[in-house]
Amino acid sequence: MVFAGLFIILAVVLCVPFFAKKIEEELEIFLFVMGCIAVTVTSQWSVLLIKEALIEPLKITAAVFIAGFLFRKLQKPIAHRVNKIADRIGMKLFTFLVIITVGLFSSIITAIIAALVLVEIISHLTLDRKHEVFFVILACFAIGLGAALTPIGEPLSTIVIAKLKNQPYQAGFFFLFKHLWRYVIPGIILFGIIGAILIPDKRQKKHGLHEDKEENIKDISVRSVKVYFFVMALVFLGNGFKPVIDSFVAKIPYQGIYWLNLASAVLDNATLSAAEIGPTLGLLQVKSALLGLLLAGGMLIPGNIPNIIAADKLKIKSSEWAKFGVPLGLLVMVAYFFLL
Repeated sequence: MVFAGLFIILAVVLCVPFFAKKIEEELEIFLFVMGCIAVTVTSQWSVLLIKEALIEPLKITAAVFIAGFLFRKLQKPIAHRVNKIADRIGMKLFTFLVIITVGLFSSIITAIIAALVLVEIISHLTLDRKHEVFFVILACFAIGLGAALTPIGEPLSTIVIAKLKNQPYQAGFFFLFKHLWRYVIPGIILFGIIGAILIPDKRQKKHGLHEDKEENIKDISVRSVKVYFFVMALVFLGNGFKPVIDSFVAKIPYQGIYWLNLASAVLDNATLSAAEIGPTLGLLQVKSALLGLLLAGGMLIPGNIPNIIAADKLKIKSSEWAKFGVPLGLLVMVAYFFLL
């Protein structure tokens, strides 16, 4: 009965936000409720779990809050200098540098702030719409990869460290960097190179995509609170699904886990990581699961937080994203599969 209940909860968590727009907009509350139900079904409530759920989100929440204020100060200088810098160094080099910069620094400034910086750059860049969409998608792939290197980068990495902090991994702050950098950093550079190849030097006078709203203190505060409750919800979900991880996921070979995470293209990868990752998985299974989640997460808009932010603010349609994101993501996933 416990497993049946958990599989029903999993189906609801993965499917309902995809079809119900209101729930998608209030995803943090929805996941919090479902996480509480999962913990109740498996009878895992304890003072220790509540303490973990309250403490675990603090680092990434603080990072999002502080980085939000820094971005607010830099927002106007970024906007005023975008086209001057692009003219000075050339559009191809500019594209390469922007993609690898937001990708690498997303692990420090968080994926959310990296996405907002990207939006600010793109919205003031005089480039035709097709190539701006290419630029955004490539940069979001890079941000999704880079943010996974530290537990303050994005909710996925926060949850993975929380799930693996005890035996046998005793995961600390640099655990993900230690095991993923050789896959992540070349991947970010690869997306930068693809951008430099695809984006032309010639630019148009009109904007293809627009987002002129300036960040204010209320925006920063609300976003930080949402991140806190999102991570807390994932802690509850991860603990609730521990029996499923131990009984089923741990028995799947790493190749199967890797391709299973193609689901991350349409489902938030942080939610999937909460349901999949656990200390009973071998290191190769953990790496395969994470790389599958990170790469597939860039293929469609719902797969990752940077995609959702950029697509919403720049009014990119799902079909526009899919035309470029899906074939690119599949090609990269095939290449990484052989690397694994």
